[in-house]
Amino acid sequence: MPEAPKAPAPATRVTTAVPAEDAQRAKMLVEVYRKIAGEVSKVIVGQADVIEQVLIAVPARGHCLLEGVPGLAKTLMVRTLSQAMALSFRRVQFTPDLMPADITGTDIIQEDPATGRREMNFQKGPIFAQMILADEINRTPPKTQAALLEAMQEHSVTVGGKTYRLEEPFFVLATQNPIEQEGTYPLPEAQKDRFMFLVRVDYPKRDEERQIVERTTSAHAGTLAPVISGPEIIACQETIRKVLVPDHVMDFVLDVVRKTRPKDPGAAAFVKELVEWGAGPRACQQWVLGGKVRAVLHGRFHVTLDDCIALAGPVLRHRIVPTFNAEAEGISVDEIIKKILDSVPRGADKKIL
Repeated sequence: MPEAPKAPAPATRVTTAVPAEDAQRAKMLVEVYRKIAGEVSKVIVGQADVIEQVLIAVPARGHCLLEGVPGLAKTLMVRTLSQAMALSFRRVQFTPDLMPADITGTDIIQEDPATGRREMNFQKGPIFAQMILADEINRTPPKTQAALLEAMQEHSVTVGGKTYRLEEPFFVLATQNPIEQEGTYPLPEAQKDRFMFLVRVDYPKRDEERQIVERTTSAHAGTLAPVISGPEIIACQETIRKVLVPDHVMDFVLDVVRKTRPKDPGAAAFVKELVEWGAGPRACQQWVLGGKVRAVLHGRFHVTLDDCIALAGPVLRHRIVPTFNAEAEGISVDEIIKKILDSVPRGADKKIL
């Protein structure tokens, strides 16, 4: 049996000031993370960082955009996670002819056999599930993309003047192919901003690829056991909001995000040269929430600089637009993020009791 993705150390102590109920939920979340990582490893080989980032987004009520070439098991990973979390799952294959009603649902006329009267009945679309996989989201026109993104923001859909709430918890994991541009409609920057993380799914290592081939060409079939239910996830989401954020960590987040904006007075010269447009306030919100979840997973009830630095790439890489000069020189967004992080002073984390 291959080793499960490396999980954070158990939460042996959180903080003495944490209410008992919240401390118990925090410890439960760590244990759930470890169990989910173990269950997912029965089906998915490697991709520990990807799994961790997706599992951080869930308690933070965030959505993820997964970017990777075809054949890296993105669809299988999402389906496996939904099974491990006992959530209803629907996959929507985005195509150029997909219409908004194909996602949200539509009103149809039905006749009552008893009375003969006709009435409009709403037929729910695939968006009415707790975990949605929007496969190849950049292959559908903006109008259809907008229908999904509205549901992501409001957790509801409106059809025929009526609003229908989506079942909680609700998550969208969208995928896009970074190398094939023919017949695609790239997400506008404002729509990318709706996603908490842009998760890069890379090629597996050689030994991992060997395991993948052996599993998929044999009779191997992993059996998954649900680890956490929807109501338990909602309870964890409420607890995450109570995690403490020290002033020096909040200042670091604000300083970094503001330094991504080339027109900000504090922007460095290299930012003005390499960045066309920087991150907005939603980046700060999502970054802090992600840091809170990571802190709990590492046995703390307060966020540290290490939590923020670890999540800087997934939070910022889809919120920074590079200039033509940066692209011409082959400077990636991740390299720009690293330069910005290195340019921001950071104090030492203080131990919170």
